[in-house]
Amino acid sequence: MIEKIIQTIKPLWQVKQVRSKIFFTLFILAVLRFLAHIPVPGVNIGILEQIFLGNQFLGLLDIFSGGSLSNFSVIALGLGPYINASIIFQLLGFVFPYFENLAKEGEAGREKVEFYTKIATVPLAVFQGLGIYALLRNQNIITNLGSLDLITFIVTLTGGAFLLVWLGSLVSDYGLGNGISLLIFAGIISQMPQGFAQALAVGQGGGFKLILFLLLSLLVVMAVVSVTEAARRIPVQYAKRIRGRKMYGGGSTYLPFKLNQAGVIPIIFAVSLVLLPSMLGQFLSGVNNPTIGFWATKLANIFAPNSPVYNLTYFLMVVLFTFFYTMIVFNPEKIAEEIKKSGGFIPGIRPGKPTADYLQQVSLRVTLPGALFLGLVAVLPTIAQGLTGIGSLAIGGTGVLIVVSVVLETVRLVENMIQMRGYEKFLEKY
Repeated sequence: MIEKIIQTIKPLWQVKQVRSKIFFTLFILAVLRFLAHIPVPGVNIGILEQIFLGNQFLGLLDIFSGGSLSNFSVIALGLGPYINASIIFQLLGFVFPYFENLAKEGEAGREKVEFYTKIATVPLAVFQGLGIYALLRNQNIITNLGSLDLITFIVTLTGGAFLLVWLGSLVSDYGLGNGISLLIFAGIISQMPQGFAQALAVGQGGGFKLILFLLLSLLVVMAVVSVTEAARRIPVQYAKRIRGRKMYGGGSTYLPFKLNQAGVIPIIFAVSLVLLPSMLGQFLSGVNNPTIGFWATKLANIFAPNSPVYNLTYFLMVVLFTFFYTMIVFNPEKIAEEIKKSGGFIPGIRPGKPTADYLQQVSLRVTLPGALFLGLVAVLPTIAQGLTGIGSLAIGGTGVLIVVSVVLETVRLVENMIQMRGYEKFLEKY
């Protein structure tokens, strides 16, 4: 077993290009962890950590900030503003022809979209920084700041968010894999020791609940890996063509319909919206009007992160957003037209509109279990806490989903780089 692992890892160090990318990525991740422990002045870290330990929703936001939100470091906003801006422009590409044309222009078009995304990150970071300030002020974690101090506070958080985006770009250009995904991955991995330490702490429910916690964690990992790799394969046949005296084409292939086509994007959408009632309620609960204060407090209690209303709303939003995102991204008419132009057909289905209708029907059937799984993943921490009594996000399905996706993507990238290096050596010999 150990020899097999060594044989698998050995090629990584033999290829200089891969070795350099690995060292550069590790260096950037070390810089990230250093920045995550530089706190913003004026915040009571002790009270903040206690709130995060008892609030799984804030813990989920802490995942996307790489663990820096619970420390309230200079990169406390994390990559949330950039991710939201990326999702917005990705959806705009399916609504406005201008952004759709930019996506078809290749590298130049992608650079323009990236530029617009970074510009949109600024107002989103400012808005999110103001929301966090209001939340911390209402919880008496931070005192009222003057105008200059508040501007400095917001500029620091916005600058930290841009610093993370820059580090992610460096990893994408000179490191291994997608930089943004790897930074989020590093944040999740950094949270796991704390989660397991909490699970092992005295008074968490005894050995039985600890064993149950570990079994649930293993089942979550197995389920996420299975769903991430699962796909429905639609067979496609290609007719043979005769040109002159030679016959071309023929054969068969398949269209893969992944069970989870949307990834974690529906969860990010749902998190952004389900947070609003609670934040609005907490923000308005301190006003002088007793009536507004009463209803605001009631709204905040109804949508508290551990309440049934919150979890049910969260689950339904994830399911709906999964269908919505899949319908926007997936275009059965375009795929059917491309199959027809290539001389292909699905056995038993006529080309053209019948093929498009069939693909749409298959997409809806495949998306349903994927959407339900994502919804279950979203509320899994609450379920796990109810079964084990361990308020830890180490078992959080969202974190496991991101980790599995990043690991699989990085492994495929490394394998391709090693294979390309092998082809280059073969060509050099001949």
